[in-house]
Amino acid sequence: MNYYSKALDLAYNPTHARWLSPLLLGAESCLCAFIIFRIPYTEIDWEAYMQQVSQYLDGERDYTLIKGGTGPLVYPAAHVFIYSILYKLTEGGKNILIAQAIFAWLYLAILTLVMACYRMVKAPPYLFPLLVLSKRLHSVFLLRLFNDCFAVGFLFLAIYAYQHRIWTAGSVAYSFGVGTKMSLLLAAPAIGTILLQALPFKRAVNAAFLMAQVQLTIAFPFLPVNPLGYISRAFEFSRQFLYKWTVNWRFLDEETFLSREFAIALLAAHLGFLLLFTTTRWLKPSRQSLPGFIMGLWESRPLLMHQQISLRVTPTHIMTSVLSAMAIGLLCARSLHYQFYAYLAWSTPFLLWKSNLHPIAIYVVWAVQEWAWNVYPSTNASSAAVVGCLLIQVLGVWWGTAEDVLEENSSVAEKRWGHRHVE
Repeated sequence: MNYYSKALDLAYNPTHARWLSPLLLGAESCLCAFIIFRIPYTEIDWEAYMQQVSQYLDGERDYTLIKGGTGPLVYPAAHVFIYSILYKLTEGGKNILIAQAIFAWLYLAILTLVMACYRMVKAPPYLFPLLVLSKRLHSVFLLRLFNDCFAVGFLFLAIYAYQHRIWTAGSVAYSFGVGTKMSLLLAAPAIGTILLQALPFKRAVNAAFLMAQVQLTIAFPFLPVNPLGYISRAFEFSRQFLYKWTVNWRFLDEETFLSREFAIALLAAHLGFLLLFTTTRWLKPSRQSLPGFIMGLWESRPLLMHQQISLRVTPTHIMTSVLSAMAIGLLCARSLHYQFYAYLAWSTPFLLWKSNLHPIAIYVVWAVQEWAWNVYPSTNASSAAVVGCLLIQVLGVWWGTAEDVLEENSSVAEKRWGHRHVE
């Protein structure tokens, strides 16, 4: 084998990811330490988080009365519990170095999880460097300490559990992520289709009830005092972001950005994309139309038919569905802030790969997107690049998966139903 062939094998053969992953993680450990000790920390929301959780620790249970330097508490209760632990570990939030060290470990743990998810779908090794090269992502984790870091961790933990068909653990992880920041609700339509195809209808409904129970459990300290106040603050769908902080729609004028017509157009686009992906991509394991699939939920499917559908819910289908749903939501969001890149940075390489783009094109789109998210404040050009790169990912993954044929996972069949062959 000549050097060119060896290079191609290293770039494309998924088996090489097994040794490449620990090498990248080792390099990342050194880079994280360098960033923490050499690059100044930037205060944005950490002090506000600490002020808010200190009020909770002092006994305040009315969500509408909990406030910080940046305004009222607008995140669900899991955020409060997570940052209450951090409050105690960092001497009331004063020891920033300890906080940064915790977030460095969090970053490395999630990166390990992300790489495991990529290996489950047999992603080529040339994608893996893109998982560690983002300047903005390091900033979000190590220099800003945003709660989005925990939310994206729960998202990939859910994906990992679902890929291994640990449905209960995946559902709990996802719900806890939603309880940290409601941005993860963007993945709910895809997760719903996954569970309804992978599980019998009653078990899928039980999974939904389990997610609801998790939300009620984490909200329990606040619900007896002011239930409507908690819901309205923790899941504030009417919240409007300021035009000056937007990363994605800066190239529009402020009047258009704030207009009701623009909001309705984005909502319509979001619903349209969800319908398109549901009918043509996310229901592929069932091999049914949307009306046929809905009708099938109310009828008792033959056991063999259900087994066939369930086995076609593969690790690749799960990861593609969840990450494409997140990309659709981010594309159609009225305003994205810099911390939202946490949901995109580790998704983009996979989505571009599933778009069947050439590796050079993948690196180019990734580089343009990374540049755009590092421009501060955002400009017309950078915001157009943000939207353009998201549009490439959404349309690309839809187009690139058009010919995907989902076959039954024989290894799962043997584990769950013996050696009986499932056609």
